[in-house]
Amino acid sequence: MKDKTIAICPGSFDPVTCGHLDIINRAAKMFDKLIVLVAGNASKSCSFTPVERVEMIKKCVSDLENVTVEHYDGLLADYAAKVGATAIIKGLRAMSDFEYEFQMALTNKKLNPNVETLFLTTSTENMYLSSSMVKQIAMMGGDISSFVPEVIKQDILSRIS
Repeated sequence: MKDKTIAICPGSFDPVTCGHLDIINRAAKMFDKLIVLVAGNASKSCSFTPVERVEMIKKCVSDLENVTVEHYDGLLADYAAKVGATAIIKGLRAMSDFEYEFQMALTNKKLNPNVETLFLTTSTENMYLSSSMVKQIAMMGGDISSFVPEVIKQDILSRIS
């Protein structure tokens, strides 16, 4: 019997956007199991707690049977080893994303030689979209309907606006 392929799609997801979900949906088709990992990042100030972010993502991926959502504060390379993941999936919007993500990929490979980082380019309709942009629009009373799933829109508006 072939081992199941496990991948991790890490991020802060503060909040999860349609762009994130595009990457998650596409990655879920490539692996037997995809773990969406709300990863701790000390350099970011988040609007939602890790538990809130996990719950929002779960609402958005409930139809994807091979996707689970978890939170982890340690090193991604250690988490990958712990769960037996062989791939880390990262979405790229622009060349500016690539420079940082490439550095992280090389570091994770050094820390865990058994894991590969795969880059998925975002769909053109999401190239400009970021969690920061969604929060800024919500803060200023703008309509975020086309940027986030309907199932979490009110959660975001209740916190941000």
